Amino acid sequence: MTIDSATASELIDIVRRAARAEILPRFRNLDPETIQTKTSQEDLVTVADQRAEAFIQREIAERFPEATIVGEEATSEDASLLEGIAEAEMAVIIDPIDGTWNFARNLTQFGVILAVASRGETVFGLLYDPVMDDWIMAHRGQGAFYVRPDGTQRQLQVSAREHLADMTGFTSLRLFPKELQYRLATTFPDFSRMMSIGCACHEYRTLASGFGEFSLIGALMPWDHAAGVLVHQEAGGYSALLDGRAYQPTIHQGRLLLANSRETWERLRERFAFMAE
Repeated sequence: MTIDSATASELIDIVRRAARAEILPRFRNLDPETIQTKTSQEDLVTVADQRAEAFIQREIAERFPEATIVGEEATSEDASLLEGIAEAEMAVIIDPIDGTWNFARNLTQFGVILAVASRGETVFGLLYDPVMDDWIMAHRGQGAFYVRPDGTQRQLQVSAREHLADMTGFTSLRLFPKELQYRLATTFPDFSRMMSIGCACHEYRTLASGFGEFSLIGALMPWDHAAGVLVHQEAGGYSALLDGRAYQPTIHQGRLLLANSRETWERLRERFAFMAE
């Protein structure tokens, strides 16, 4: 299936309303007891995450009753929800607040990610910034666009830089085993800048806008990456797992590498070959 412009507009409207109702009123206004941990002390969930996901899920279920809805917070309670992505004609994958660690610490680098997959293939991706109320979106085969609240939009293109020493990359050391963290860190001086925003939404927005050249990813939950990989591809980028497989939101194990071109990807995979050992 494809997502037409009217359906996309409805999904965007739902996300924007959820942000206004459930996220922004709580930003820099969270009580400590409304912040909880999940898998570790750094893996946080807040009442804003939970309420925003409930809002989005309720609105989508009402408007698109045929949709399979896979939300990050619901899946943390029932991991079997992930199985629905492969077969659903319309699977809506939601990260209600991507960058919760930042959100809970009053930093503005957080966003809402929404992807639509059909039979395991992402067909629509949305990277929404609640603070600025703007977004980047992509329909498969139609390019990636930055959109302002007034509807004006600009097509995006990834960076054209060719020399590794001039490149900015994104990675998060904590998502790799400790023994690989030290080896990965030794590659950082090979590049102009290596960093982590702590928010996949904003890292993908940065790459698609041409302000970074690559990203090495150690955890593949679909709410973090389904939308962003599509946006990056539609902006002209190339991505694949380090073992060469094409990314799909049904793949939840492995290491993903995105680059501004296939040639850059090949050179980076050679540099990071030890990560696949």
